[in-house]
Amino acid sequence: MSSPTANIFKKSVSYSDFRSDLLHPAKRDLIVLQNEDAIIRSIKNILLTNKYERPFRPDFGANLSALLFENISAFTELEIKKTITSAINNYEPRANIISVIVSAASDINAYSATIVFSVINKIDPITFNVILNRVR
Repeated sequence: MSSPTANIFKKSVSYSDFRSDLLHPAKRDLIVLQNEDAIIRSIKNILLTNKYERPFRPDFGANLSALLFENISAFTELEIKKTITSAINNYEPRANIISVIVSAASDINAYSATIVFSVINKIDPITFNVILNRVR
């Protein structure tokens, strides 16, 4: 039987990832992202990756580029929101989605997505924005 104080000393979980450009220009060393920064980078990579872009992982990514070439409308905003939520739930288990807000920026032919999530085992919400635009 465990004592009541055994639950007080739980090990905290730390997350880390490498940055995509890998090397720090001055130090010539790997750049490591920690905790929330690592998860934000991971979510951005998921959102900006299209299906069939990753070798041996053809299903990975949000495939948002297919929606970015649609006419700007409330329906497209809703579809982008659903796609973002689904992709993060499928490919980023460290994040709990709180809300996703998508708004059109018709003057630059893009969408702005504000994503609010919490990290597993933490309470504080994290908010970040990403601009989704067409690239040819």
